[in-house]
Amino acid sequence: MIFDLSKTNSIANVFVSELRDENIQKDAMRFRKNLERLGEFFAYEISKTLTYKDCDTQTPLGIAKCKVLNDQPVLATIMRAGLPMHKGLLNVFDQAESAFVSAFRKSNNTGGFNIQIEHISTPDLTEKVLIMADPMLATGLSMVLCCKELIHRFPVKELHIVVAIASTEGIRHVRANLPKAKIWVGAIDEEMTSKSYIVPGLGDAGDLAYGSKL
Repeated sequence: MIFDLSKTNSIANVFVSELRDENIQKDAMRFRKNLERLGEFFAYEISKTLTYKDCDTQTPLGIAKCKVLNDQPVLATIMRAGLPMHKGLLNVFDQAESAFVSAFRKSNNTGGFNIQIEHISTPDLTEKVLIMADPMLATGLSMVLCCKELIHRFPVKELHIVVAIASTEGIRHVRANLPKAKIWVGAIDEEMTSKSYIVPGLGDAGDLAYGSKL
């Protein structure tokens, strides 16, 4: 299942437009805020697919029939670029636990690169709904590696992948390697550069959010 925001009429498309805009990108705080707002939007959409139970809530004037989640999801992100979207998801799923994955590209002698996981910090994911967020899904290698590592460690109940911009290649790679994952994406672009940057994309999300790195 793929939810493509760009195919819908939603104010959230404005967040994606501003994320792409090279002039608005100069304001790092607004860039982070738009990623956060996009995370909130997708959290609400994902919440419609979860299961709920009835409960009685005491008000000052009586008892109200309400619905609450059966179980809280676990929110995961790939650091550092995924942190603003993670915050948006956490704003909505405010009782959820969190998992963090540190992964990086390691260049090889052929001019390409491999993805390596440096560190994982996670609660128990057994039979949990796992929501993994990262702004960019380019080749899909990082997302697949990180999700597979978590799934290898725990019998996850359900996997949701949340991204702002994806490439068609990245979508194909995720669907081939994580066929049961539900994908939530702001927009899908057709091209990538030789260095695996999505075109037109939006640039380096981590640098735009937190400054350039060495």
